[in-house]
Amino acid sequence: MKVGTPKERAPDERRVALVPDTVTRLAGAALEVSVESGAGAAAYISDDAYKQAGATIVQSALALLGEADAVLKVEAPSVAEVGHIKSGAVLISFLQPATQGDIVRALAKRGVTAFSLELVPRISRAQSMDALSSQASVAGYKAVLMAAGRVGKFFPMMMTAAGTIPPARVLVMGAGVAGLQAIATARRLGAVVSAYDVRPAVKEEVQSLGATFIELALETQEGEGGYAREQSDEFLRKQRELIGEHVAKSDVVITTAAVPGRRAPLLVTGEMVKGMRPGSVIVDLAAETGGNVELTQVGKDVEVGGVTIIGTRNVPSTMPLHASQLYARNVANLLLHLVKDGAIALDFEDEITKGCCVTHGGEIVNERAKQLVASAPL
Repeated sequence: MKVGTPKERAPDERRVALVPDTVTRLAGAALEVSVESGAGAAAYISDDAYKQAGATIVQSALALLGEADAVLKVEAPSVAEVGHIKSGAVLISFLQPATQGDIVRALAKRGVTAFSLELVPRISRAQSMDALSSQASVAGYKAVLMAAGRVGKFFPMMMTAAGTIPPARVLVMGAGVAGLQAIATARRLGAVVSAYDVRPAVKEEVQSLGATFIELALETQEGEGGYAREQSDEFLRKQRELIGEHVAKSDVVITTAAVPGRRAPLLVTGEMVKGMRPGSVIVDLAAETGGNVELTQVGKDVEVGGVTIIGTRNVPSTMPLHASQLYARNVANLLLHLVKDGAIALDFEDEITKGCCVTHGGEIVNERAKQLVASAPL
């Protein structure tokens, strides 16, 4: 069985779906691994490192796609790339069916069995395949470093001969994987950290990291799989009214709230931004899905009244080496779950296989993906 990893061609994507460690692991499972030349360069992984791990370096992406029985990627392939994947092959990547409906339809038409990492079930058996969580952890860590580099203040309290400098105040909105990592990182840097989430169940996790959990007089909003469910307009209006004073007191605000397959909830209005002190910084990790901050511009840093709003795209890709290492392990674990005796053996009675398979046998087979694709632009 041949496994192929092409170079990522999406703008600003520096990650790669295979690293030398996972090449060795796949080769040990009797799989033949090919990597396009230069696929790991942006993540500081050379072709020689792949060769030493047992991979074959292929110069042509089209040849690689045409020969591979399993294609491993980070971003969804383009429609043109789909046309070169052989019928019956397996694809594993982030597919984003809510916004990539044309690609999902093309994969089905091509007869590719595609697995989307966003749809991996949140069950204990699948934790090692949970790429959403691994990449969110990278994003939460990096968000704090981005903020620390721009805020113009020390994060920790500093006692000097010239006087004492108070610690920075950091507010993290959303206490999922990214939020918890942001809390832990900001605490390690010495900031005073508070956090808010619509799910009261995360209170103990927040407090265990040394942060204060903000409790608002609102009903719980926990949805399936531990994610927050989509909130009503009335709930969000009340939430913004109550959280505004906490935003105003913060030197740094990091927003991480997301609902899978939906637009990110609006948490911070333009008026709330104007109420912050000049020199404050907001990092909006939900920028690519609409943003948690009203004034966020995707892919840009903007300044409003002295407050900097960072809307960097694809934050995990700004730490490509470790992000790739984590992602590659997720991908390899899922692929090996689908393989038996050196060949693909799909068991659609299995919760993991069924849960994240999007296309198979010429059809879109995942009900959730069908709904998302139906609402995606043609």
